[in-house]
Amino acid sequence: MSKLLNEEIVSINKIAWEIYKITIKSEYVSKNALPGQFVNIKCSEGITALLRRPISICDVDKAAGTFDVCFQIKGIGTEYLTRKTSGELLDIIAPVGNPFYISRDYKRIAVVGGGIGVFPLLYLLKENVQAERHTFLGYRNKDHVVLENEYKNASDKYYISTDDGSAGYKGLVTDLLEKELQEKGLDIIYACGPTPMIRKVIELSKKYKTKCQVSMEQRMGCGIGACLVCACKTKAQNEDGWEYSHVCKDGPVFWSDEVILD
Repeated sequence: MSKLLNEEIVSINKIAWEIYKITIKSEYVSKNALPGQFVNIKCSEGITALLRRPISICDVDKAAGTFDVCFQIKGIGTEYLTRKTSGELLDIIAPVGNPFYISRDYKRIAVVGGGIGVFPLLYLLKENVQAERHTFLGYRNKDHVVLENEYKNASDKYYISTDDGSAGYKGLVTDLLEKELQEKGLDIIYACGPTPMIRKVIELSKKYKTKCQVSMEQRMGCGIGACLVCACKTKAQNEDGWEYSHVCKDGPVFWSDEVILD
């Protein structure tokens, strides 16, 4: 259940090009958050950045009672957020959204992330200790690679790709995923990233008959399902065969056979 909270910022650090990590003290979120959920953050007072910003929960430390969010500067709201300092209180609604589905039946799993879509996958990896974990992360170039040690430590196999080949494999991260599917197969794929990457992951999951969940990256307005800003097409039992779902309320995680990517 999500709550309106005012929680203390433990630390805020720049971790890559225009990317920041905030560690927040919250007993409630650390105890109740599930992989794939997000927080809605009020970035400033006044009307300059009126709408809250939805940011995925990247990691949770239950023992310390903290959680991490990572974000890239995308506009005035996230710019304001970078100006926060340790000790300040942050106005948040959390945890929000439907999480990834985890099962002990899944013995070989893969996470596939692109760009800032990599962030919700770290907590997911840490909560899947029963499985052999394969991590595939794609970035623009080496300057955008983030939290490398954290992802390596949470993975049994770790692969990265970059568009220019400056780190890891040169090319699409989905090329690396397909090679794994061809050689040994997987029980489930979890993905988050840009739409072209998600589309290819879904295509591969169908081709190799593998379960797949995707976290959708839609811009949100209200964050409670009242507006249509984060609407996405999903399959439905009606005359048209589809309907609009709200990523904030019905997602952000969907089974791959639910979503329609035009």
